[in-house]
Amino acid sequence: MEGNYLHSNITSEIIKAFYEVYNKLGYGFLEKVYQNALLIELRKLYLDCKPVYPIDVYYEGEKIGSYIADIIVENCVIVELKAAESLCEEHEAQLVNYLKATNIEVGILLNFGKKPSFKRKVFSKEYKQLNSARENPNQSYSS
Repeated sequence: MEGNYLHSNITSEIIKAFYEVYNKLGYGFLEKVYQNALLIELRKLYLDCKPVYPIDVYYEGEKIGSYIADIIVENCVIVELKAAESLCEEHEAQLVNYLKATNIEVGILLNFGKKPSFKRKVFSKEYKQLNSARENPNQSYSS
């Protein structure tokens, strides 16, 4: 079943690493502690990881701000870490906005709370182009 999703081979490795860290550290640490431990596990799996990755946000062609993604894996998955009681809509919206602001289509939200949890999000290039076309009707896109 895992092969049915975009970059499922990478996200499944990220999830395995997530549970490995959670099983060793449990809950109660700050996100940075989990980030450092997760980077160790991901690198053991020979995955290319970029921690604390800046993402610029544009409006009408002008840079209006930037985000910092926790980890980018293999240049195709954004990993956002939380150490909260539970995941909420705001956490998911944050990840979706990261995806909107980049060419990356897949994101995974990992929560190191009392009960470990994760959510996988996809924001496809086709959907990005459709939204952009609605916002900029005079701009053309080619496939």
